[in-house]
Amino acid sequence: MSKKTDFFYTEVKDLHFERPIEIIKEHPEIKNLMGKNPATFLIVILAVGLQIGGMWFMHDKPWWSIFLAAWLFGAFVDHTLFVLIHESAHNLLFKQKQNNLLAGILANSVMFFPSSISFSRYHLKHHANQGIPELDGDLPSDWEGKVFGNSTIGKALWLLFYPIIQVSRVPRMKEVKNFDWWVALNWVMVFGTDAAAFYFLGPKAFVYLCASLFFSIGLHPLGGRWVQEHFLTSDDVQETHSYYGPLNIVALNVGHHNEHHDFPSVPWNKLPKVRKAGEKWYNSISYHNSWTLLWLRFLFDPKISIYSRMLRKRYEKKKKVDTTAKAKLAS
Repeated sequence: MSKKTDFFYTEVKDLHFERPIEIIKEHPEIKNLMGKNPATFLIVILAVGLQIGGMWFMHDKPWWSIFLAAWLFGAFVDHTLFVLIHESAHNLLFKQKQNNLLAGILANSVMFFPSSISFSRYHLKHHANQGIPELDGDLPSDWEGKVFGNSTIGKALWLLFYPIIQVSRVPRMKEVKNFDWWVALNWVMVFGTDAAAFYFLGPKAFVYLCASLFFSIGLHPLGGRWVQEHFLTSDDVQETHSYYGPLNIVALNVGHHNEHHDFPSVPWNKLPKVRKAGEKWYNSISYHNSWTLLWLRFLFDPKISIYSRMLRKRYEKKKKVDTTAKAKLAS
């Protein structure tokens, strides 16, 4: 099959601006689902504790078991921590923004690389400007499509090095503040944990920490999530898909991605209720029930490439109206 050399393009407005209005007209009770869930912070503490326990348990085990433990256990813990960072980015834990930022930093502290504060800024831009390359950090860059393409090896490497690839997109984002004291605090917490793990527990604990991160968002069935959310996997039109499989239990319903984009002010524990209220809309569009099958399909199906994403142009006048409305929903 010939290699695709460009993304898909659309002139259609982001559906996540319009569908929630239609759903609320029929189901105004959804507004009651919006709010904060302070109990989520208890999960932050639990997940951080589990990863510290994992480091301690693996610090004197054989080297071969370090990577196995990271793949079978650490990756799942880190993935949950990513979802908790995501919740804090949307200010869904506490009323005060700074408390949400601190919760995100705590969740990030055992994840080897600092990303919580930067993610919170880029992610809200993604919600307000989906598909616009200058503002949507979730979009692959053109060089990613050229380098990794649609071959199995290329896509496997793309998944394996996804944490590094995400960092490479930063220079493309011109409207996001890259460094301030919040970012500095994030760095101190994470790199301090890395140093402490190496000093007190040794290199095996340190490698376990690193491997857990790379597996959690890379070459692992959990990597199916990054394909599920916005890759064009059902047709050339639908740019957001949800996942309703069993891993939502450990991933805190992050698979409910259409529901989340439509109602970003609803915390993770109430997203299934959004789906139930809006089932007329959500059950009539394509969705996934297995991250593992989607992960394998992404790797081996040459029809899916890094270019299987939808892009739209940035319209300045339209942007001022649209992004203001979306920002209110995302905050």
